[in-house]
Amino acid sequence: MTHLLDHTHWFPDPSNADHNGIVAIGGDLSPQRVLKGYLEGIFPWFSDNQPIVWWSPNPRMVLFPKEFKLSKSLKNTLRTTPYSVTFNTAFKQVIDACAKIKREGQQGTWISQQMKQTYLELHHQNRAISVEVWDGNTLVGGLYGIDLPQKKLFSGESMFSKRTDASKIAFAHLVAWCITQSYTLIDCQVYTSHLESLGAREIDRALFLSYLC
Repeated sequence: MTHLLDHTHWFPDPSNADHNGIVAIGGDLSPQRVLKGYLEGIFPWFSDNQPIVWWSPNPRMVLFPKEFKLSKSLKNTLRTTPYSVTFNTAFKQVIDACAKIKREGQQGTWISQQMKQTYLELHHQNRAISVEVWDGNTLVGGLYGIDLPQKKLFSGESMFSKRTDASKIAFAHLVAWCITQSYTLIDCQVYTSHLESLGAREIDRALFLSYLC
């Protein structure tokens, strides 16, 4: 049974999600509710002009930071490309770019104006972070997501690239940062072949949720 959320900041047990991984529908995108969702292994994902849908898929795509696959070509790119990488200097630009980038098999974006505002507020609360890749003063790639330092977990939301491997460069720097912070997991949410090529893999939802206990 799919739960309908009201104004209270409450979620049903994600272990009871339906076969698609849907936990609940409705509620709001207040920063408090969204952060509570991530802390319970639940995230919002829906198209504009649709009800808010909350997910906890099974299996869950994750990257254990030390399993990151640094290919020879990416290692060469990191060594030879004169890009600079920053953290948390252009969060709004990154989320705007993620919303605009065209993705194969998708029409439009799930990053609505309402979603942008929520994650920007979470960024101001030091709960959402961004990684930026620059070619001079031009933003050419990056990513953003929710930081859960108390759980030693980062939940990636979206990435973009305007130059070859720019998003991979951002991801590589995120992985390195997570290792310095002794983070256990980078939550990638759902499977893509691109994430798999970087070393991410699917694990059982119950195992994923155990990292949030």
